[in-house]
Amino acid sequence: MTGQPVSDASPSAKRTHPRGLSTLFFTEMWERFSYYGMRALLVLFMTATIADGGLGFDDVTATAIYGLYTAAVYLVSLPGGWIADRLIGAQRCVWYGAIVIMLGHFILAIPAVPTFFIGLIFVVLGTGLLKPNISAIVGKLYPQGGAACDAGYTIFYIGINLGAMLGPLVCSTLGESASFGWHYGFAAAGVGMLVGIIQFKLSKHHLGEAGLYPAHLQSGLDKISAPRYGWLYVNTGLALIALVTALMLSGVIQIEALALAKSATYVIAALAAGFFVYLYLFGQLDSTEKKQVAVIMILVACAAVFWSGFEQTGSSMNLFAERYTERNFGGFEIPAGWFQSINATCILIFSPFLAALWINLAKRNLNPSIPLKFALGLIQLGLGFLVMVFAAKLVVSGETVLPTWLAMTYMLHTMGELCLSPVGLSAISKLAPKRFASQMMGIWFLGFSLGNLLAGLLAGRFDPNQIEHMPALYLQIAAMSLAAGILMIVFLKPIKSLMGKVE
Repeated sequence: MTGQPVSDASPSAKRTHPRGLSTLFFTEMWERFSYYGMRALLVLFMTATIADGGLGFDDVTATAIYGLYTAAVYLVSLPGGWIADRLIGAQRCVWYGAIVIMLGHFILAIPAVPTFFIGLIFVVLGTGLLKPNISAIVGKLYPQGGAACDAGYTIFYIGINLGAMLGPLVCSTLGESASFGWHYGFAAAGVGMLVGIIQFKLSKHHLGEAGLYPAHLQSGLDKISAPRYGWLYVNTGLALIALVTALMLSGVIQIEALALAKSATYVIAALAAGFFVYLYLFGQLDSTEKKQVAVIMILVACAAVFWSGFEQTGSSMNLFAERYTERNFGGFEIPAGWFQSINATCILIFSPFLAALWINLAKRNLNPSIPLKFALGLIQLGLGFLVMVFAAKLVVSGETVLPTWLAMTYMLHTMGELCLSPVGLSAISKLAPKRFASQMMGIWFLGFSLGNLLAGLLAGRFDPNQIEHMPALYLQIAAMSLAAGILMIVFLKPIKSLMGKVE
């Protein structure tokens, strides 16, 4: 032991939660502030004309890059978790990840095309180090588990959504302002991450040894060495990323964003399918495990469908807010990026009520099953896009629409997210064979990544020069979501049968 007071890293009789939870709460809050603040500007900046300080990309290219970026964040979380478990521990991953994220945002603030792509890569790499590991440290603060751990994660989740709510408000106010400009918005995201770094450094001692060492080390005195080729893998990967980036920026390698996004979609889908085939052929699963893995396949597919629609938030619907929504009220123009805060605000408002609803239904043996909650999530996503169909019809008729259309859509999408996302994490942990638990969680996030890529490709179909097609495109997304939800209900009994005793 390092001699840290037990009360700093674990709950005591006088304090319900460890002081380290505050450290993680504010670090994650500022990281999400920076991530969602920058994300609210990303597509708007790429599609803005060069004269207006943007990059002048068309919608197809901009949304494809957006999809690649958000997908990469989830993909890089997998090696980020491995680095923590096998090489430097979760605390150091959070520290170095936060620094890399901050540098990425400040690089984005430099007005040049090469720095834009370099900044995105930095943010992706830093988020991959920080995001999975800060969540893991929360659990390590509660070695006894139980209700205290669940409550700790609930508080942590509030920090996530506070940051996600505040980031777009601040960054969009600066980025979309004629007095400042896009790069001030990106810089504001970097300043937010800097504040998070400072408070993490000043209060890190409250974490004690939670996540301080790699998982295979019991303490700093252990003599077990890191994986023999661990750092070789990491350095080789970073060198390849640097080389490909340099070749791209120099023009030696020509990469077309849309083609890359399509190729990445096929690769990720093939990886997921290949993993399940491997598991069935060589995983030595018993009959119960095979059935439960089949359920995981269904849930991952549903998650990919859900996120392909939900992530229109930062792409096609962000552009809808900018171009077709009435934002001028009393001489004040609402920045388009402000609408990105609605989701987090709704989560903060509605999640306690929904959690109470599940508890009360469970007391009456009426709590919906996992597949039914997934179905409800998909259906609410589809209903949100039906709202957008009617809003788009008004746009086609030549009107700008009130913000209430987007607000109603985001509210429905948020309710869908609350039915699907946290339930999915719990379901994977319960259904996964114990010896494949971590890999299954990785496949769950692979579904997120696939959904984000699909979201970028779907958003690219919204052509500002052919707005008459907009209602039909939103209707297609609504139909896809509703069909997936209805199919889950139709096959509810067979799916529940495959799950066995898992609730």
